[in-house]
Amino acid sequence: MKIKEIINALERFAPLPLQEDYDNAGLQIGLTEAEVSGALLCLDVNEQVIDEAVALGCNLVVSHHPLIFHKLRQITDTDYVQRTVMKAICNNVTVVSMHTNLDNARGGVNFKIAEKIGLQDVRFFASKMVDGIECGSGVIGELSESVAADDFIMTLKRVFDVECVMCNQLLHRPIQRVALCGGAGSFLLEDAIAAGADAFITGEMHYHEYFGHEQQTQIAVIGHFQSEQFTNEIFKSIIEETCGDKVTCYLTKTNTNPIIYL
Repeated sequence: MKIKEIINALERFAPLPLQEDYDNAGLQIGLTEAEVSGALLCLDVNEQVIDEAVALGCNLVVSHHPLIFHKLRQITDTDYVQRTVMKAICNNVTVVSMHTNLDNARGGVNFKIAEKIGLQDVRFFASKMVDGIECGSGVIGELSESVAADDFIMTLKRVFDVECVMCNQLLHRPIQRVALCGGAGSFLLEDAIAAGADAFITGEMHYHEYFGHEQQTQIAVIGHFQSEQFTNEIFKSIIEETCGDKVTCYLTKTNTNPIIYL
């Protein structure tokens, strides 16, 4: 099984045209004609992740966040991105990233988040069409039973293993319809309210964005890394459905979250 076959499977699931204009999804580093020795699946790529791939005998790393996001003017040891690029090349490790194309795809990042909290009838809100494909940056669905706001927050803490959830004023009514957008999704807050969401989950928001929504919707901000931590499960299912037992997949054990809660 060649690396390009894995990439083709990933891009069939989340076509590159679905990515946002600012993004740099797709092949980051390496050669695609090589046979796959194993695939390490992760959220972020850094030097430790490349070391982990080499130790496992993997010549392919599949990440959600692109390693090369901004233009590189040089490849030195100046920062972690450049060092990681050098390490991947020196160890013949190919890196491919599925970012906002996977955010926007049906069955992608936000559908996985919805699955983890048990939402039903999950669909896009504020959707758009790209090359004839319906896609969207956020999804909305319903819990099987309505829950109190404080119970809802405690469920998020447990499911996503977060040490704190940043919220606005707790909602005085039960929560059943939930909208969400993994990562930095605050741009969808007003759309979520317009769609009748009792709660809106995302990974990060700015301070002033919390104001003015008291009793409109329950804002629940769980952390960027935490919201997207299950993305590697999507990669695993795509590769296994395509390749069967021809490719061994590993979920990274490297914690790349740069934020520490003390």
